[in-house]
This record gives sequence, structure tokens and C-alpha cells, in this order.
Amino acid sequence: MSFGIMTAPMQVGYADILRVWREADAIEEIEHAWLFDHLMPIAGDPDGPIHEGWTLLAALAAQTRRLRLGLLVTSNRFRPPAMLAKIATTVDVVSGGRLDFGIGAGSRPSHPAARREYDAHGLPYHDFDRSVGALGEALTVIRRLWTSEAPFDFAGEHIRLTGAFGNPKPVQRPHPPIMIGGRSSPVLRLVAEHADLWNIAGGGDVEDVARRSRLLDRFCAEVGRDPATVTRSIHLPVSYDDPGTTRDRIAAAREAGFGHVVLGLPPFYPDGVARWVADELITPSL
Repeated sequence: MSFGIMTAPMQVGYADILRVWREADAIEEIEHAWLFDHLMPIAGDPDGPIHEGWTLLAALAAQTRRLRLGLLVTSNRFRPPAMLAKIATTVDVVSGGRLDFGIGAGSRPSHPAARREYDAHGLPYHDFDRSVGALGEALTVIRRLWTSEAPFDFAGEHIRLTGAFGNPKPVQRPHPPIMIGGRSSPVLRLVAEHADLWNIAGGGDVEDVARRSRLLDRFCAEVGRDPATVTRSIHLPVSYDDPGTTRDRIAAAREAGFGHVVLGLPPFYPDGVARWVADELITPSL
């Protein structure tokens, strides 16, 4: 199994996050580290501090040497895909080829705390069907920008580019691993077509996420892909006071076929929290 941590960059300062990432970078049991992609807090004080994900990820990439890193996951609604491809390439270069490119369709309107950030930043918010279609085109465009050796045009339903070209290319070839986050059937179809990793939020009904995984197997078969080529990733909440419950969730996720585990650390981060994660959660679960 592969274990990582997630530090949501809200209600905490940069120095606190940097402290945790530097500590994790020195602990071999922790293989990857993640931020999320929101522009306003989705928990705690709604007017509290929150840092922009890709900017912070670039800073942390320059301050670490070993961890794989990414956003869990980028909202495709926030940035034009060609611009996002350039941002991601820059982070891959800064990190020396350690980026895992996480992306999703964006928050559903059923999450009002997330929905408000679009209006607050002047960003359009289309219905979910349109957002999934836009994500499919974005994945096609981003991969072409990472790999194409000549400028190209793209005329889709949601994206139109003229003379698009990415230079420099990412360090990782042919491109950074693509992680898609989500649980809906339309998103799982995109996972089958485009992703190296699939992430889903866990911590609740394990059988539910297992059903989603079996549905992904079916979609992979429909497009002629071996389902085993998609790494199953799960985000699990951590309890500092009750590590046994977190270990039980890890064990259940393993039984359901999830070998890539992201442990969500709630703020505020105790001193030595990365070492605690390795000793109390990861090592007993290996």
C-alpha cells in the first residue's frame, strides 16, 4: 500500500503546513502529500484564511525533495485548461518530476459552502452535466499540451484553442500521472478513459465505495482497458484522539481494493504529527 497525507490549506497558516510537509518529507513511510483546491473555507469560520492551492503547491514543491505531491483535486471550473496545463508543468519542473495531477469536475451545487466561492470570485457555475463534458475536453487538451511537439488547434463544445503549444514539457514523460476524483457514473467513465489513479472520499460506507470501484471496472471493460491499470485511491479522515478507528478504516479500504491511501489531517497540527501518522497509522497497517 501507498500512504500519504492531506493538509487542507484553510484555517491554518503557511508556516504550519510547511512544518508538516518538511517533517513528512523525511519520513519514508509517507510517500505523498496533498492540498485541496478551494478559494473560500468549506469548514470552520467561513471568513477564515485559505490559501490558493496551486500557488501553495509550487512553494511546497520547492521546499521538499522526496514526496510526490498534488491537489486532491483541482476544480476544472476554476482555471482555463490550457492555463492549468502550464501551471501543472511548472510545478512538475519545480519539484523535479514529483507531481501527481489531480483533477475533478468541480463542486456540486448541493455543497453550498463550496458553491459560494464561484460567485465570490466571478467564476461561472454551469450544471453538472456540462461540467463533466468540459472535464473530458480539458483532459484531452491538457495531455496534448504536455506531449505535442507542434502547435495545434482544438475546437470542442466547451474549449476552443488556436495555436496551442506547451513549452517546456513536464519532467515526467510522457506526462505526470493523472488522478481523477469523484464518484458519479459520468466521472467514472472519464476515469476509465483518462486516469492513472482514481480517488474517492472514504470514511463512511465501505460497501458504497466498493460498488463505485466495481462500476469503474465495468467502464474500463467497455473501453477495452484492464481495470488493474487504474490505481484505487481513497481519502480517509484522521482522528488524533482515536487512531484505532482510522486504522480500522484503512483495513476496510484495503479489503475493498484501495491501495493508495490519503490520510486527511485536521488542523491544528500537533508537533510531530507526521511521525505520529507513520507510527500510529501507517506502520501498523502495512
